[in-house]
Amino acid sequence: MTAETTAAATATTAAERGEGDENMATTAKDLVMAARADLDLVSPEDASSEAASGRSVFVDVRQTEEWQHGHIEGAVRAPRGLLEFLADPASPRHDEALDPARRVIMVCHSGTRAALAGNTLQTLGYTDVALLEGGMEAWLAAGLPIVEHEFAGI
Repeated sequence: MTAETTAAATATTAAERGEGDENMATTAKDLVMAARADLDLVSPEDASSEAASGRSVFVDVRQTEEWQHGHIEGAVRAPRGLLEFLADPASPRHDEALDPARRVIMVCHSGTRAALAGNTLQTLGYTDVALLEGGMEAWLAAGLPIVEHEFAGI
């Protein structure tokens, strides 16, 4: 067998074994699924009860315009692009409402950005991170209250 034939046989065998291409990039979906697997998933009703009892705080990672269209009362606004700086106690931009020892419930529109953000908080040392299952869509569908703003638009 030549080197080319051996390489082709090995590649076929790897494909037959179901092994993927080692150079294939991870997809966004893969990242979200992995992040969700590491988070406690909480229903809107349970999350509402937790926050009302003071046991947890919501961290809303949506963009400013989304926030202005309505958010959960008491939620910490931490757009995903600023999350690390707002969550890191060593950062000059740290938001005092964010404590690595306190339970946080991550929120976005549907739960995908919040899952990735929750994974980031775990990397920063947050020990009790949950995900609002279904995000704001599920919160609203459950009939739970939001703080609404008068939207001025541009």
